[in-house]
Amino acid sequence: MAQDTAVPKLSFQYWLDKAVEWGHTTTSESQQDVCLHLPKLQEFLQQIYESLKHMNSTTAIQRFPLIGQLLGRLCWNPFVVGYDESQKTLMWCLCCLYSNEPQNPVELKANSWILSLLCHLLSSSSWGANEVGTGTFISALGYTSADYYSKLVKNIVSSLVTELKGNQFNGLNIQGRVSDDHVTVVSLFCVPLITLPDVTPLLEALLTYHGGGSQEVLSSEFLEAVNETFLKKKIALSESAILSLWLRHLPSLEKATLHLFERLISTQTSSLEHVVCIIKDSFLPQAACHPAIFKIVDEIFKNALLETGGTPEVMTIIQMFTQCFVQAHQKDNKQHKFPLKAYFPPHHQHLVIALLKHPFDLPATLWSQHLKYITDMLKAIIEDKSIRSYADLFESWFLFVRFGEWADIAVEQLLKSEDESSDTFLWLLAFYYSPHNDKEKRTQIVVILASNTTNEVFGLLIRTAYRFNQLGLKNQRAVKLVNELLQELRFTD
Repeated sequence: MAQDTAVPKLSFQYWLDKAVEWGHTTTSESQQDVCLHLPKLQEFLQQIYESLKHMNSTTAIQRFPLIGQLLGRLCWNPFVVGYDESQKTLMWCLCCLYSNEPQNPVELKANSWILSLLCHLLSSSSWGANEVGTGTFISALGYTSADYYSKLVKNIVSSLVTELKGNQFNGLNIQGRVSDDHVTVVSLFCVPLITLPDVTPLLEALLTYHGGGSQEVLSSEFLEAVNETFLKKKIALSESAILSLWLRHLPSLEKATLHLFERLISTQTSSLEHVVCIIKDSFLPQAACHPAIFKIVDEIFKNALLETGGTPEVMTIIQMFTQCFVQAHQKDNKQHKFPLKAYFPPHHQHLVIALLKHPFDLPATLWSQHLKYITDMLKAIIEDKSIRSYADLFESWFLFVRFGEWADIAVEQLLKSEDESSDTFLWLLAFYYSPHNDKEKRTQIVVILASNTTNEVFGLLIRTAYRFNQLGLKNQRAVKLVNELLQELRFTD
C-alpha cells in the first residue's frame, strides 16, 4: 500500500486541472506556465509511474479513474512532450496501462487508445524505443524493438485511411460517419509524422478529403507542414494530393510559387534544360492547368515582372514557365479542360492565338510574316491613344513576355533582314525591352541595347541553343557558332 499513498488525490486533481487549463490555449503565457511547472510535473509523473508499475491495468484504473484523461491531455501538449524526460515518463505510464490479455471491449478500446498515444509520442521521440521500460513492453507485445514502431504506424494509418475513405462514397460526403472535428484532430496528429513514408497514404487521404460544410476541416498547421516538407523534397505525394493542397490552402500555393522563383533566380546556370527540369519538378506547370491555380501563379509572375522592371532573368523564367505550362496542358487528356486561350486576357484573344502558335509549328519561311502580324496587333493596342491606358500597356507587354521566344525569333530575322521589314523587328524588340516608352524613345533604346547588350546576348544565345536542342540540331554550322559564342562569353565573364 506504500505505493498508493505516494500520489495524493489532491495532487492528482491539481495536475488534471492544470492539464485542462493548458489544453485550452497555446499562447506564450500558457507555454511559460508549462515551463514554470515542468520540474514539479516531472516529479509527479515519476510518482505515478512508480505506483503504476506495481499494478495491473485493471487495478491502475480503479486506483486512478481519471488517469486516462490526465495522460491523454499531457501527451497532446507540445510544451510538455517537448521535454524528453516528461515524454519518456508518459510512455512508461501508458505501457503500465496496457492490457496484455484484454478481457472485454472496454480493455480492447483502451489498448487501441494507448497504442495511438504511444505512436504519437514515439514519432516525436529523440531517444528511440530501446529504453529498458519501453523495450520490455514491446517484447511483451510480441514485437522486436526494430519492427514495433513500423507496424504500429502502419496499422494506425491503415485504420484512419479506411475511416476517411468510408466517409465518402463516389465523391459524395456521407454525413454522420466522421465528424469534421475528428478530421481536424487527425490532421494535427499527423504533423509530427509527416516525413514517415508509412504515413503518406494518410496524408493523401486527408488532403483529398472534404467535409460536409464550407469550412476547412484540416488544420492550417497540417497544411503548412505538408507543403513545407514537400517543397524540401522530404516526401513524395501524388499529383492529386498536391493539387488538392494548393487549391484548399492559398498560402501554400503562394509559397510554392515564390520558392520556385527564388530557386530559379539563385541558380547560376547556363543551361535552359536545367531550368526547365527545375520548373517541371516543382509540379506548378502541371497544377496550373487548373484555372484557379494558373491565376494565382500568373499574378505572382506579373508582380515580379512589374517590380523588377523586366530584367532578362525574370523574363526568361516567365517565358520558360509558360512553355512548360503549355506542354503540360497539351498532355492533359481530361475531358473538361479549358482551351489554352481561356487562360489569357479575353480582350486580346487574336493576339493570344497568334502568340500561342509556337515557332516550331510554322515553317521558318513564314516567321517574318507572323512576326509582322504580331507587331501590327501590338501596335493597334498600345498606340491607339483613345483607348490606351497603363493597364492595357502592361497587360500587352506581360502577354508578349510570356511568349518571349517570338522576340528571339525577331532578333534572328533582324540579323538576316535586308529590307524594310527590319523596322518591324526593331519596333517589336524595342517594345519587348522597353514597353513604357514612346515610339521615338524605343528607337533610342534599341541603339543603347546595341552598346550594352552582354546579358541580353548571353540570354539570347542560351535560348537559341535550347531551341536548337529541341529541334534535334547538332552538327549544323549555326549550332556550332552559337556554342562557340556561349563559350567565349562565359570565359569573358
